[in-house]
Amino acid sequence: MTSDDSLMLYAKLAGFRLAVLANRSCCDGDFSRELHDRLIDGLDAAIDQVRTVLAWERRLLDRSDECASDQLAGEGEILRRMTIDLLDEIDIDYDTHEYRINGGRWTNALMVDDTGVHVDYPDLVLLDDQELGSLAPIVLAIRKETGLAIRAGRVDHGHIRLLHPDSAAHGLRRA
Repeated sequence: MTSDDSLMLYAKLAGFRLAVLANRSCCDGDFSRELHDRLIDGLDAAIDQVRTVLAWERRLLDRSDECASDQLAGEGEILRRMTIDLLDEIDIDYDTHEYRINGGRWTNALMVDDTGVHVDYPDLVLLDDQELGSLAPIVLAIRKETGLAIRAGRVDHGHIRLLHPDSAAHGLRRA
């Protein structure tokens, strides 16, 4: 990523943040406001990460830090892997077969099957366009314009299915 690319990404993210803030004023319920607030928080985090990348790009250009190149690569990787979870999220440790929902306590997936043969993780159900409401086209536009992964899913009956980062955007294409 070049400095120009970082500046363009910063401008796009800031613009989308303003669009989400404006759209939030039309929310008609707590659920919709919560989704908007989480998206705003996620965009704020992405903007902060781009600022960090820009700072390391400056250090690399002015040669004020001999580790700038390595640090810039690491910060850029963090930005590329960033995902905004609008509702529920799951962390899975495939080595230990444990998972946790929304940063809660870790649960061993093997407890479901005492034979140790079947590993059952909960399912994450993608929110549909109606549940996302006016955020659906905004989320799709953010994904297309910035490459930022946004997941909008909820845990369904304690079962979770892993989603590819593009899943939220693919599900929104029906809009």
